[in-house]
Amino acid sequence: MSNSSFPTEFLLLAFADTRELQLLHFGIFLGIYLAALLGNGLILTAVACNHRLHTPMYFFLLNLALIDLGTITTTVPKAMANSLWDTRTISYAGCATQVFIFTVFITAEFYLLTIMAYDRYVAICKPLHYRTIMDSSTCVIMAAAAWGITFVYAVLHTANTFSLPVCQGNALDQFFCEIPQILKLSCSDAYLREAGLLMLSVLIAFGCFVFLVLSYVQIFRAVLRMRSEQGRHKAFSTCLPHLAVVSLLSESFNKRNVPTVTCSPEILLLRPLWSCRGTWLCAEVEGKRVLAQQLCL
Repeated sequence: MSNSSFPTEFLLLAFADTRELQLLHFGIFLGIYLAALLGNGLILTAVACNHRLHTPMYFFLLNLALIDLGTITTTVPKAMANSLWDTRTISYAGCATQVFIFTVFITAEFYLLTIMAYDRYVAICKPLHYRTIMDSSTCVIMAAAAWGITFVYAVLHTANTFSLPVCQGNALDQFFCEIPQILKLSCSDAYLREAGLLMLSVLIAFGCFVFLVLSYVQIFRAVLRMRSEQGRHKAFSTCLPHLAVVSLLSESFNKRNVPTVTCSPEILLLRPLWSCRGTWLCAEVEGKRVLAQQLCL
């Protein structure tokens, strides 16, 4: 690293020192990545090609599949390449690009999960008004607003983070570039501005979580009042996968911090399962439950 306050490259966290373990990590990440590509690719194809899946729930599921693909593509291929070629470096521009794209996708995921909770709330608690409230134009506006807000948010975070001088070396304690790790390398007084933005992020994420909890409290109250056992089963089957992902993200949020939530090791391992569950839901609507179950084995 040069004497400049802005390094030309960063050093990412190495998974192992021995060549055998590096190749093992490469194989594990390759399997995770291919499973995510397959699951989310099937979701995108099914939702785009089948007009029966052109509903609000599957429209937001399509957006979530795009986010899943974007998140894992932003981080995992570079980690795979580093393990395969026994290197740790990432350029300064590459690190900034990774931070920007990753921030876009992770923030959009929080907003989309919140919107999906509202969609399920309207569908179960106000079924007679569902088509009026969640019409196609409303869904497009909500999704566009989520993506637009996350883009501006990512620009502010990335520009602010990479405007800070680095005084603590260039080694990151993570296998991809993330804001908290870069802030650890910045000068002691320079990171306070970005730390304030991160605290705002935590407050926004907490607000989304509170909205999710309140929505599902109302949903479960409405479901438990249903007289039909088939109706209760159908309602739970559409909510539980979404609720499981929210629970996993919340648990990882408690252990880590906002920027690392959706790429923590346990979430990376479970992302293909979420993709598979989404594929099962799409296939179930098309009457292909057996094929979907085979794909999930």
